[in-house]
Amino acid sequence: MTKKLLFQLDTDAIASSFDTIVGYDGGADRVVTHGGINLQNVGAVVDGCMFARGPREKQYSAIFVGGSNLAAGQALFDGIRKKFFAGFRVSLMLDSNGSNTTAAAGVATLTHHVPAAGQRAVVLAGTGPVGQRAAALLAKEGAQVILTSRVLARAQAACEAIKVRFGVDCTPALGDTLEARAETIRDAQIVFCTGAAGVQLLRESDWAGNANLQILCDANARPPLGAGGVEITDKAAQKHGKIVYGALGFGDLKLKLHRHCIGRLFEQNDLLLDAEEIYGIAKTMV
Repeated sequence: MTKKLLFQLDTDAIASSFDTIVGYDGGADRVVTHGGINLQNVGAVVDGCMFARGPREKQYSAIFVGGSNLAAGQALFDGIRKKFFAGFRVSLMLDSNGSNTTAAAGVATLTHHVPAAGQRAVVLAGTGPVGQRAAALLAKEGAQVILTSRVLARAQAACEAIKVRFGVDCTPALGDTLEARAETIRDAQIVFCTGAAGVQLLRESDWAGNANLQILCDANARPPLGAGGVEITDKAAQKHGKIVYGALGFGDLKLKLHRHCIGRLFEQNDLLLDAEEIYGIAKTMV
């Protein structure tokens, strides 16, 4: 029986153990990891995947692009895709730092409860991989998206990157203090906290009395959590009249989504899974 081989190409020097484990849990018979991969050295790996197996067996070889740097991962994903031609291709997935699967699971969860179109959504500390992807997906759903950072120039750069990649507009905002972030979410119906682990972005008092806020999601799994008053296990919890999710509350969907996407890679040899495709799958799994 032909083995399902997943080639995990990481832009960091050491490949992510998390992604390796999920690769196996998603159905790969063997995960072959490579760290320090870039456009200059990826060619031989891609050629091997394209040419080593015949047309009927190509679907059992697939490529996963990971690493902590979203820009580097996107460039690698796009570069690999350009190397494919005619029937010489294998399925390919991008999930740098869990950006696509985490953002897709989070936004699918948010919009399951509160349709985004016409709503004001704030992505706090949104310059990282998850924040950028979440902001883009919310904007594509029709939300007016505000993306904050402790440094305004970083928020501006992230919004420009989103515009270039997705063709949607997000508004950058300075969120360098608790007070500034509380003011930014004052008119928001949707808030998604996507900051670094262990950094509190909101106090409970900053959101509890917000009459406009309908749903709050916090992606931080390491105390102190991003939003005070939110528990890591909160899953559609009702708090202060709002729907609240902690990291584990939507993290179960993230893991299921990640595993499901890995399994899908081996069903055909021409599947491309980036943010939009992964989000589309997530919406069917909520």
